[in-house]
Amino acid sequence: MESLLVAAYKPPFISSNAYLGRLKRHFGIKKGGYLGTLDPFAQGVLVVGFGSYTRLFPHLQKTPKVYRATLWLGAKSLSLDIENITLVECVKEQSKAHISEILESLQGTLSYTPPKFSARHINGKRAYELARQGEEFELSQTQMTIYDIKLLHYNHPFLHFEVSVSEGAYVRSIGMIIAENLGVNGALSHLERVSEGEMSVSQTQGLKILNPIEFLPYKRLENMQKFYDDMYCGKKILLKNTEKGKYIVCFDDFFSIIQVLSDGSVEYIVNRIELC
Repeated sequence: MESLLVAAYKPPFISSNAYLGRLKRHFGIKKGGYLGTLDPFAQGVLVVGFGSYTRLFPHLQKTPKVYRATLWLGAKSLSLDIENITLVECVKEQSKAHISEILESLQGTLSYTPPKFSARHINGKRAYELARQGEEFELSQTQMTIYDIKLLHYNHPFLHFEVSVSEGAYVRSIGMIIAENLGVNGALSHLERVSEGEMSVSQTQGLKILNPIEFLPYKRLENMQKFYDDMYCGKKILLKNTEKGKYIVCFDDFFSIIQVLSDGSVEYIVNRIELC
């Protein structure tokens, strides 16, 4: 079995790349990648594709992403997490009502500056590489959407919250924004990704094999068996009575993602992915 889609539970304090290497050895498959990286100190869901299933990454429904995090009030960190703490102060305890009010105010689209310890590219290098070298640089502002955010519990100085966000969001930055609104420093002491879209796995499960078709946001075309030979070879086909849009076409041994145009002609988006 050379193609797999897996939801894996990454433990903390290992990079996503190093954990991917473990999974490659576990399954005995050389080609693989992950859908969205996790910070080394973070734990939780890492969606991994092996073989031809890596070609599905642009199409998988990967939002919203749900995280649970612990914000340490009074801690200052260069990376906005516990890996680069530079200062810890005793700060005044906050009321739960005030914290909940601040969290609620963050829902919607926010403009923010990503953390310098991030995977953003600066002149061909990762931002975290430059930050570790002590180089000065600035990251441009970007946007993220917070669909939902709620206080789970508060045991001063630790604030535990759950947040549902768009792709590209940094929960460390959300922690910083919360702390700034509370008038204190803050750094994440814990971060767990609960799910990417509907893809999830628990810590006790560790690994879960996923059926990729269940996580593609396209309708499935039925009664397509007569097109098997043409689609297997990637030949042109015509579907005149089909509404334009993107579709999944499944056969016994492979499936494809196609786009039907307004004249019924078909473009292959991803063709001949083996079914496992």
